[in-house]
Amino acid sequence: MAGAHASSSTSEPGTLRPRPVAEDVWEIPALTRPGMLVPARLFASRALLDGMDAAVFEQVTNVACLPGIVRAALCMPDGHSGYGFPIGGVAAFRADRGVISPGGIGFDINCGMRLLRTNLTEEEVRPKLRELVEALFKAVPCGVGATGPLRLSREDFRRIMGAGWVVDRGYGWREDLDHTERGGCYAGADPDQVSPQAVARGLNQLGTLGSGNHYLEIQVVPPDGIHDAALAKVFGIHAPGQVLLMFHCGSRGFGHQVGTDYLRVFDQAMHRYGLSVRDRELACAPFRSPEGQAYFAAMKAAANMAFANRQLIAHRVREVMGSVFGRDPRALDLHGIYDVSHNTASLERYAVDGEEVELLVHRKGATRAFGPGAPDLPAAYRGAGQPVIIGGSMETGSALLVGTAHAMTETFGSTAHGAGRTMSRTQARKRARGSDLLADLARRGIVVRVASKSGLAEEAGFAYKNLSEVVDVLHRLGLSRRVVSLVPIGNIKG
Repeated sequence: MAGAHASSSTSEPGTLRPRPVAEDVWEIPALTRPGMLVPARLFASRALLDGMDAAVFEQVTNVACLPGIVRAALCMPDGHSGYGFPIGGVAAFRADRGVISPGGIGFDINCGMRLLRTNLTEEEVRPKLRELVEALFKAVPCGVGATGPLRLSREDFRRIMGAGWVVDRGYGWREDLDHTERGGCYAGADPDQVSPQAVARGLNQLGTLGSGNHYLEIQVVPPDGIHDAALAKVFGIHAPGQVLLMFHCGSRGFGHQVGTDYLRVFDQAMHRYGLSVRDRELACAPFRSPEGQAYFAAMKAAANMAFANRQLIAHRVREVMGSVFGRDPRALDLHGIYDVSHNTASLERYAVDGEEVELLVHRKGATRAFGPGAPDLPAAYRGAGQPVIIGGSMETGSALLVGTAHAMTETFGSTAHGAGRTMSRTQARKRARGSDLLADLARRGIVVRVASKSGLAEEAGFAYKNLSEVVDVLHRLGLSRRVVSLVPIGNIKG
């Protein structure tokens, strides 16, 4: 999930209000503000819309002004204000005459989720839960500045080309790549477009969670948690009480530095190409320009580091599970259900005004939701659609959904990525103490190990939207279908 940043929008917030155009669909019409090329469209219930900060409406309207945008600037029901784009923002630009913007991708490039299944039940795990949480906390470094288990030279780090690089070195299973978006690798990454500072920041961070809203969670299917038994079975989930593991992390300091570097480049490039934006956080360049192509190649390098990061964490999780339960990880059925990305730009083809065109789809705090038959899906899922992992808070749980054909026509194959924040981290810290929250979670049977108690307070459940409301909107609109709900019993956080 993308981190929240203050917006520097040039218009006064609070002056825009979306109007309803269908159930759970709202629009700010094109030309409501000068320069809008398309409408701004938001997907939300009335309650979720009323809970969105005014900056969300400003930001999605500003996105609607960017050159080459098609159809509409979109915001998912988990939307909240971010840097440039709202978090939960989706926008597609014509590859031939549109732009690319780091503010539409985010600083934590390819921040994403991975979900692993097991054949263990809660009854089997509960007696070893505290031991398991402690072992995972030691095996997967977390927190600000955490360093990972591998020591790489700068040249070795620059050669990382996705999850396959990690698997080739013995950290994972070949079938993991089939159950990772894009096979765990963005083709066309170019480490020569990445600064030495970015390499230095990412060099020792492979295999680490980081801080903020990143986590590793032990989850259980609750008694009423299977909503589509047939689809759940396709993904390897068979009954309530089944234990799964979910983790959320991205490209760490590497991706952050890539974003920072190219925002500076684009700030200068806009003058050369005669571009202007309503918000400096939307600095951009023509996608086909040298600057646009350089950033796209650097973004892919950071995305591949994130895939490698999650792959190494999956390997460490398997090692710990095998040790704690005294069984081979394969005997525990510790297979990956899927690995999905949140903060990326991707070249994809969609119909626009009756013509199929190549588009650069920006997903900022949003995830793919490809429907049945999509060629990019593994054979086992092609008839069902892409698994969609929606992360919630450590108190309320998460959800597994599936992509739909409707999403392919309505939202460029995109859906929400999580519950979405309702307040800043500073506000959350003022309302909760980490020690009190730890005690409350323990009383509810959730074992938590945390690197920072103040960081824990930032992630309290009240700081997030109601996950069920977000999922209900997605399901009603057909942007993704509800499959399984999950609740936490153990959590590792930075």
